Amino acid sequence: MQEAQPMTPAGRRIVAAAEELFYNRGITAVGVDLIAEHSGLTKRTLYNRFGSKDHLVSVYLAERGHRWQSLVRAAVDACDGPVEAVVAPFDALRTWSETNTRGCAFINALAELPDPSHPAYRVAADQKLWLRDLFEELATAAGCSGPATLATQLLVLHEGALATRPLALDTLSASTDAARVLVRATAPPLR
Repeated sequence: MQEAQPMTPAGRRIVAAAEELFYNRGITAVGVDLIAEHSGLTKRTLYNRFGSKDHLVSVYLAERGHRWQSLVRAAVDACDGPVEAVVAPFDALRTWSETNTRGCAFINALAELPDPSHPAYRVAADQKLWLRDLFEELATAAGCSGPATLATQLLVLHEGALATRPLALDTLSASTDAARVLVRATAPPLR
């Protein structure tokens, strides 16, 4: 993978165009010609900045991941206590899903790019592992028993809610309620 460089205005335009196209149409369905056209820049500029479509996909996912992580961290920070914080990523998902209606870009990327050697595969997989690790960190801070097991259970609930967002079902509410039940069952009793 190319070494990270400061993002130029042209680079930001390319990433913004790529994000819109990759998310709405699919990574494999979008070529560099279309990205260049939508960004108002040339393919040469795209290749000079990113080197390849594969690297551009990685940058798109990393940028999206930073925004998601910031939203989750803000939701965690806004909680009144450590037990509530464990479920905060579900609240962040509700906010995130208001403008991201095609499901999870990382799940979509993993489905489209199943080769673990693809540079974007690792970015997408790392996002999922980050969330699992965050659940474990928050569960530990809240004094929940079995924080690693709880973290995996919460990840499965979160990802299930996320994967079913495009359906006409409100699985997020049910998943959030189930997550709260799990957290309360493993948290120390209130004094």
